[in-house]
Amino acid sequence: MPPHNILPLNERQDSRGPRPNPYILVVDDEPDIRNLLQEILEDEGYDVSVAENGEAARRAHRARRPDLVLLDIWMPDVDGITLLKEWAEENHGLPMPVIMMSGHGTVETAVEATRLGAYDFIEKPLSLAKLLLTIEHALEAEKLQRENTGLRRHSHLPVEPVGRSAVMQRLREQVKRVAQHDTWILMSGESGSGLNVIAHYLHSCSPHKDRPFIEVNVASLTEKYAAQELFGYEQEDKVHYGLLEQANGGTLFMVDVGDMDLATQAKLNSALEAKSFQRVGGDTVVPLYVRVIAATQYDLEQLIELGKFRKDLYYQLNVVPLHIPALREHREDVPELLNHFINLYVEQEKLPYRKFSLAAQNRLRNYHWPGNIRELSNLVQRLLIIGAGAEISLDEVEQALGAQAPSASVPGIPMGYDRPLREAREQFEKAYLEYQLKQHGGSVGKVARIVGLERTHLYRKLRSLGIDPKNISDEE
Repeated sequence: MPPHNILPLNERQDSRGPRPNPYILVVDDEPDIRNLLQEILEDEGYDVSVAENGEAARRAHRARRPDLVLLDIWMPDVDGITLLKEWAEENHGLPMPVIMMSGHGTVETAVEATRLGAYDFIEKPLSLAKLLLTIEHALEAEKLQRENTGLRRHSHLPVEPVGRSAVMQRLREQVKRVAQHDTWILMSGESGSGLNVIAHYLHSCSPHKDRPFIEVNVASLTEKYAAQELFGYEQEDKVHYGLLEQANGGTLFMVDVGDMDLATQAKLNSALEAKSFQRVGGDTVVPLYVRVIAATQYDLEQLIELGKFRKDLYYQLNVVPLHIPALREHREDVPELLNHFINLYVEQEKLPYRKFSLAAQNRLRNYHWPGNIRELSNLVQRLLIIGAGAEISLDEVEQALGAQAPSASVPGIPMGYDRPLREAREQFEKAYLEYQLKQHGGSVGKVARIVGLERTHLYRKLRSLGIDPKNISDEE
């Protein structure tokens, strides 16, 4: 017999097969309700923890970030509205959907819970059928919100890697196989070769495709705050979840992992080895429930020899190595990529449709593409913006290729062949970005679009290189 304030579930659904298990925290001071909800939700395929009061809920919330909370309003120590407010203030908004439960709710209470971000308010006695449906809808809404955020951020990325060449077919098959195993992956490839596309595709092919995909560009993390960003931190009894916990049950994609400072490398290695970690300033041991995909354009073994990358972290990450080919290794895919980016910019940026002449396509198939797919994307965008007519001619392509970033022979852009790789790269990046800013009147927004970086990442990159866009603009 269920407790008096839980209505029986008339029709239990069959198992929907294997799926990642969202983690639900049930907070209620009535033992019968807690235990029954835990049993039913676990039968439905969820991971469940229970808390008998507000203080226990705080401890559970601190120990592991829930994917959803069922929160009773009236409890003997701390009421649910107070907890809701605390969690919202700690994270500048609720870090997970919360469904409120109460047998003595009022309109004012429901309005306050909604104002604080609660997903729904359910009165007792609970209808299990309604509760399960509400949980499903809440998790689905959270998933859609993540996907919409990802679409806005990565709307330029194809759903899967573009290309019919044997190289790309083999890569897609390899990614599909790897995706079925919860192993850490080290992707290597040149800048602009599409590592982010492969990471998204791998996640979408995995059993955890409905779970979070969190991307962090390691180069944008300052050494001072890198550990806080990754592992989160605790301050004055407040918990701030880091990227590892935000990716709970899903994938954390670390771009340019070779740029990580040694102190953070040590912490990450310890976390991967123990499959758990502690937040900065805290002593709670947090279990690690993520797949880590690390991407690099560097030769990490060379960085290890230079003392700039930890050997133990390299072997932790390099469970499955995945090399992403440069565009020059599958040039036969260039026409398909050209069409893809034409359609993309026509649809998303409302640029006029133009097609490449056969001669222009052949020229681009034989081009060496030092900037890989990113360079191709930028070239297409530029030709759609500045060109006219239905067809893009060979002459236009030749002029556009001639207007690429200056080569080593141009005065003021020394390549620094005698420098270590990282210093040479920074020297080139500084010269390249200064050139782009001069070409576009110091507009960071325009340069961000041209070079294929998010504006916030570009600002951080400019600061790290000592470039002030205002000074560049003043020189014009």
